[in-house]
Amino acid sequence: MSKKLVFATNNQHKIDEVLAKIGDDFTLLSLDDIGCTDGIEETGTTFTANASIKSQHIYNKYHLDCFGDDSGLEIDALGGEPGVYSARYAGTHGDHEANMDKVLAKLAGQTNRTARFKTVISLQWQGREHIFEGSVEGTIRSERSGNKGFGYDPIFQPDGHTITFAEMTMAEKNAISHRARAVEKMVEFLTQ
Repeated sequence: MSKKLVFATNNQHKIDEVLAKIGDDFTLLSLDDIGCTDGIEETGTTFTANASIKSQHIYNKYHLDCFGDDSGLEIDALGGEPGVYSARYAGTHGDHEANMDKVLAKLAGQTNRTARFKTVISLQWQGREHIFEGSVEGTIRSERSGNKGFGYDPIFQPDGHTITFAEMTMAEKNAISHRARAVEKMVEFLTQ
């Protein structure tokens, strides 16, 4: 019988990425699946703090094993921006086009385009919190390429590849992505 595990999100892209990694040992539930309509505010100043806010909210309210994540893009030439503000970098939460426009405008003329995607997962498991991190290094392209994925995927080219995340299949992206690496660590912990 598979164990139930709540992912503190309703982002179907994230859910699909995790489902591809988590296997049949777990039944993955979204916030919708447990009837949670709370607006969980990410008020932390780090990825870890925001991930913990989500997982602790769900665990404290529903007493279910769960995990929350926070991810973002860190660009060296911008001092680590957009960082924890990645989803709302241009002002409106989830406006991917405006966020990419702002990054590309700020990097205009920059030769240093190194960046990384980072994910931190906070897992509440049997009453204890466990933290897992994943990251992938890459560069920011000067223009968009590809139409798969979400967020900054069309401008992020991972090291060792000649295409962006948005040009990769989900399987290709899941083999190397920041979220996949963090999820792999969590799954390894849960199945040991």
